[in-house]
Amino acid sequence: MTRVLISDDHTLVRDGLRHILDSADGIEVAGEASDGATTIAMIREIPADVLVLDLSMPGRNGVELLKQIKDEKPALRVLILTMHAEQQYAVRAFKAGASGYLTKESASAELVAAVNKLASGGVYVSLAMAERLALSLYERGDDLPHQRLSDREFEVFRRIAGGETITQIAQALSVSAKTISTYKTRILDKMQMPHDAALVRYAVRQKLFEDDHET
Repeated sequence: MTRVLISDDHTLVRDGLRHILDSADGIEVAGEASDGATTIAMIREIPADVLVLDLSMPGRNGVELLKQIKDEKPALRVLILTMHAEQQYAVRAFKAGASGYLTKESASAELVAAVNKLASGGVYVSLAMAERLALSLYERGDDLPHQRLSDREFEVFRRIAGGETITQIAQALSVSAKTISTYKTRILDKMQMPHDAALVRYAVRQKLFEDDHET
């Protein structure tokens, strides 16, 4: 029996994932969490084979949370389930220790197969994402400006490019506005951009977040 943990801040999403997994043979949902702190507590207390982890939850950056999970439970296989369909997020997730990457729009059709693949020791990525990752290998730009950013800086950059204000970003990430302003200064410096508008133009030109429909 494969024991699975679910971490997502939306109750309806967790209910849907539980229903899909409980309906599958050989899979048992052993626990649920709704944020980073409860996720860490859950993995410490409940033995499991696979963690289905939302990349975007309130508070801590999802990649930072993933790194801590893998530090504490290196044998736990982690399937990222996210709204982010861009290959930049998948690359960062795999580098942080994920064993699978699945978008929420594909979950109903692919979730069980992904969990079974991870539980058997394999790696799972949807066909569409595999094509994106393969295409990225042919693209030049190992030193593109956005690739110089840390995971947290990349998240702030994404939100700035999406039109969020400093206050909105601070609230979403549960930090102070001053902290976000500091991140923005670092982002502008690392990417050698003069202002926010230049960041937005860069994101559009590079087609970084064109498929981002997170709510």
